[in-house]
Amino acid sequence: MKPEYTVTPQLPATAGKARIDAGRLMVHAALLAYTVLALFPIALILINSVKTRAAIFDDPLALPTMETLTFSGFVKVIESTNFLQYFGNSLIVTLLSLGCIVLFGAMASWALSEYRFMGSRLLALFLALGIMIPIRLGTVSILELMVRLELVNTLTALVLVYTAQGLPLAVMILSEFMRQVPAELKDAARCDGVGEVRIFFQVILPLIRPAIATVAVFTMIPAWNDLWFPLILAPSEPTRTVTLGVQQFIGQYVTDWNSVLAALSLAVIPMLILYALFSRQLIRGLTAGAVK
Repeated sequence: MKPEYTVTPQLPATAGKARIDAGRLMVHAALLAYTVLALFPIALILINSVKTRAAIFDDPLALPTMETLTFSGFVKVIESTNFLQYFGNSLIVTLLSLGCIVLFGAMASWALSEYRFMGSRLLALFLALGIMIPIRLGTVSILELMVRLELVNTLTALVLVYTAQGLPLAVMILSEFMRQVPAELKDAARCDGVGEVRIFFQVILPLIRPAIATVAVFTMIPAWNDLWFPLILAPSEPTRTVTLGVQQFIGQYVTDWNSVLAALSLAVIPMLILYALFSRQLIRGLTAGAVK
């Protein structure tokens, strides 16, 4: 008897290509829909910040016209309040917190990924718990500690809190990237007599710049947008941040929406610019290691 052979029909190359194109189209459509959903609130704030109060309530989705266009909210925010001071406070707190998170997070990640010592795994587990447990659960203890240290109504208190809040995530991200750095590079530097500190700053940090950008974006936005800790730890006029300064335009009975939206626009624009600058490094950081 002759052996029986089964012939599997093959699809034409054009059909396979059409499937791939259809899959890519669906992915791009989903990403486009998510982008529109994410940017819609920001666009709504920017559009209504240059409209009159009546136009905001009549049609909040409409673009401003010559009759409804007004910059009174921006003028009031800049002239009648200390908004520039609030903006400066937020900028100082965010940049200092970001610098401390990147520096201390990278140093801790280098120690945990490069060296083996007693308690390293327990330390890594302790830092991982900081991601799972929200820092706001310890607000009362944090406030008591800041009162004892006499740091209430200071920007230092906010920098310390945001640094502690961002360190666990920074250590988790940076340590994974540092483990992917080839050991040959580090061994070659050691053979040339380069010390551990120079290896860390001149070899490791330049190689993990995408990871640093990822950490910067994920820790910068929560620190800039936070209202909880500025309201509790630094509510005085000299130490107010942008998000806390916006609250003065929101009253119990009357809310100045032109000023509120103008202040929010001034607060969100710097984050959009920084996000655009770090976007390339952020994408590289998120996708690194996805394909082996």
